[in-house]
Amino acid sequence: MGEKGLLTIETFMIAIKAFAAAKERKKAVGTFELMKKYKFKVGADTINYFLDTLGRAKLGKEAQTLFEKLKGRFTHNLQTYTVLLNGWCRVENLMEEGRVWNEMIQKGFKPDIVAHNIMLEGLLRCKKRSDAIKLFKVMKDKGPSADASSYTILIQDLRKQTKMGEAVEYFNEMIESGCLPDAVVYTCLIMGFGNQKIMDMVFGLLKEMKEKSCPPDGHTYNALIKLMTNRRMPDDAVRIYKKMIESGIEPSIHTYNMIMKSYFQTRNYEMGHAVWDEMVQKGCYPNDNSCMVFIRAPISQGRLGAACKYLEEMIEKGMKAPQLDYNKFVADFSRAGKPDILKDLARKMKFAGKFEESNVFVRWADMMKIRVKRRDPIKASEQYT
Repeated sequence: MGEKGLLTIETFMIAIKAFAAAKERKKAVGTFELMKKYKFKVGADTINYFLDTLGRAKLGKEAQTLFEKLKGRFTHNLQTYTVLLNGWCRVENLMEEGRVWNEMIQKGFKPDIVAHNIMLEGLLRCKKRSDAIKLFKVMKDKGPSADASSYTILIQDLRKQTKMGEAVEYFNEMIESGCLPDAVVYTCLIMGFGNQKIMDMVFGLLKEMKEKSCPPDGHTYNALIKLMTNRRMPDDAVRIYKKMIESGIEPSIHTYNMIMKSYFQTRNYEMGHAVWDEMVQKGCYPNDNSCMVFIRAPISQGRLGAACKYLEEMIEKGMKAPQLDYNKFVADFSRAGKPDILKDLARKMKFAGKFEESNVFVRWADMMKIRVKRRDPIKASEQYT
């Protein structure tokens, strides 16, 4: 692309985002050096984007390293320090977060509400709740004034602690302070009360959302579906799913995975397969979790041949479950005493170029062969001749 003059700033942004997401640290940082090679001028906005991309991929250290290398070559601003702050917050490094905060102030930048909210969340992630409350009080007394995000951060932390009474107190304070609640904070409360099986509060909050013209978003619907599937009520989850569709909100892969898994758990395999078909029909590409949920259904029925067939199809389409899941998957075959299936699958995986997966199946098949020999030497001899 460089030789043909096709590179743009967007090209480099896509590249660094991909490298950061894959945790290819050297390549992510090296992308910036490539920009210089191709004579691209880089300003604060572009570098801030790079730093933010690294931070969001939990590469706070790499973002800080890149900043230190470049700090003398561009004019950094409040956003620069804010994205660095967020990067350290995501990896729960409170010491570095505090250092960046102090440097930001020393350089003459006044932290805004975004920076305060990041620090508030960082303190809570590191279990420094008393310090977080102190910071929140300072925000209310001296500014910047707490906004809806500030209250939501506190409410989410209280939900995780199952302190829903305190969460409601902050929610009421939020409304009294003039902050309009959004779908995010309502979803947080709905999840909290739903997990405690206080369903009248869940329905009350949904009614309140409707009255305040705050329609549920995708996260709200997924939270409700999760509540139903956790209680093994897949039919109710499907009703919520249909309302989600009627509202014009596209379900995510997570939506389908939850419903499909719930049907399989309740041994309604026909509906579980129907969910898979619906997912594919809607153009939602199955992920690794979908595949493992779908494959485990026939295994639980003792239909190992069908499970093997599904796995072959998924591998051929480029889907690959994590190594740990493959071991767990093969263990099910092993317990069923079907080493011949494992050997056959290993050959097919190797033929498809999936050498890592093939080796896993070979290893388990060999272990099964040894176990069968120990239990019944004559039968084993007949099986493997």
